[in-house]
Amino acid sequence: MRIAFFGVGNMGGPMAVNLVRAGHQVRVFDLASSLVDAVVAEGAQAGGSPADTVADAEIVISMLPSAAAVNGLYLGEQGVLASIPAQALIIDCSTIDAATARTLAQAAAAMGRTVIDAPVSGGVGGAKAGTLTFICGGPAEAVERARPVLANMGRNVFHAGDNGAGQIAKICNNMLLAIHMIGTCEALQLGVDNGLDPKVLSDIMLASSGRNWSLEVYNPWPGTMDNVPSANDYQGGFAVDLMNKDLTLAMDNVLAVKGRTPMGALAKSLYGLHGAQGNGRLDFSSILSLLKVRE
Repeated sequence: MRIAFFGVGNMGGPMAVNLVRAGHQVRVFDLASSLVDAVVAEGAQAGGSPADTVADAEIVISMLPSAAAVNGLYLGEQGVLASIPAQALIIDCSTIDAATARTLAQAAAAMGRTVIDAPVSGGVGGAKAGTLTFICGGPAEAVERARPVLANMGRNVFHAGDNGAGQIAKICNNMLLAIHMIGTCEALQLGVDNGLDPKVLSDIMLASSGRNWSLEVYNPWPGTMDNVPSANDYQGGFAVDLMNKDLTLAMDNVLAVKGRTPMGALAKSLYGLHGAQGNGRLDFSSILSLLKVRE
């Protein structure tokens, strides 16, 4: 298929490359030319402008860092929404607030175009391996239309509900991820503070009721697991700044619905503190350092 792809950074770049490898004609656009060059080297085409990028596209995919970027691309003064062919399906994989996702979908519908929100879970490793999970909001028929393309970049495609539902499900997931990462770090640190081997303690908890994704797939303690950020000075992976963005979205939604998430609020406070100490670009598992006993 002819696919236009906006935003080819740490996540979007590997996603676009996987589409190229699946045989699609992929035209990419990013404000950073070096990112575009890297994907073009893998077989994509470079779009000269947003409007040029979407010309003749059957699918338009965006993977952008913020709601402001999404609004700027589609709805701003130079918004590309009107330039997208009416029959094309628009898939926004950015993690943004549900209200913005719904506004975009409504604006697109008024122009005779269809948008689904499809934020992802799985991190940079999942983007490279093509094992992402897509959490979709929008009309069921549009999600089914997107499914074959999303399957070239991921392992799971879920339909959470109407437009915006994908974003709600994503922030719920990432709030839980933040909570159990902090809990995993606390448990490992407490064990080490009492003289336990973190690898042995990890194995014990993996075979016990404390087992969780952070412990099993993404162990935060250096030296306990290969090929995770903790084995590489917390470089790569899912940045603290991005976790703070997602937790901010979650807490904003909590206020909007008058919900109660005391552990989510505490996680947001702790990640906010961790990021403010200069760790924003490190992987979110680096929050272990916030819990270490200091003499």
